[in-house]
Amino acid sequence: MRTPKIDKSAATDRLVADELRDALGVCTIGREIVVLEETASTNDSVLQRATFDTPEGLVVFAERQTAGRGQRGNTWESAAHKGLWFSILLRPKIDIGDSGRLTAWAAEAIAQTIAKEFALSATIKPPNDIYIAGKKIAGVLVEMRAQQNAPHVAISGIGINMNHRLEDFSKELRSRAISLAMVLDRQVDRQQLAIALLRNLDRTYVETFGS
Repeated sequence: MRTPKIDKSAATDRLVADELRDALGVCTIGREIVVLEETASTNDSVLQRATFDTPEGLVVFAERQTAGRGQRGNTWESAAHKGLWFSILLRPKIDIGDSGRLTAWAAEAIAQTIAKEFALSATIKPPNDIYIAGKKIAGVLVEMRAQQNAPHVAISGIGINMNHRLEDFSKELRSRAISLAMVLDRQVDRQQLAIALLRNLDRTYVETFGS
């Protein structure tokens, strides 16, 4: 694939929590939205904010993660203002051993949204990675915590590479990772994709895990 000439002068858009929330209307996922400039891990941030009775649907975005995590202890590179890095607090009525269902649900929602919004063929590499043109563009990390006398807490972490240029990836990842901007040869609107993805996640979550 040729190296795209992405417009380096394009302004980097910022995520705005109030605008995201207003665009979603009545929903479960996205009922509360927080946007942090920086955090170690959005999964950890959600867990720190969640109390015993916090309703599911809290979403925490970070413009940059300093210690983002992937599956099997791998690190997740989260270049500042280049992608969507966020986690969702969920309380699905499933056993902890069934957490793979949440991973599959989130991965499918990501692939569907990318296909719909950008007319791109996104494929899922089980259990948790999304690929375009043979390279990784997104991933999911689900972590569950048991609670007594209450539905288990699940944190679904999602990372999507959006406005990266090749040089924004570490040398180790340049042969294996890709971004939407690299595929489309243009910058993409992070706020609009966040809205579209949250809407799809909300709809499919209720359909798949609603009581």
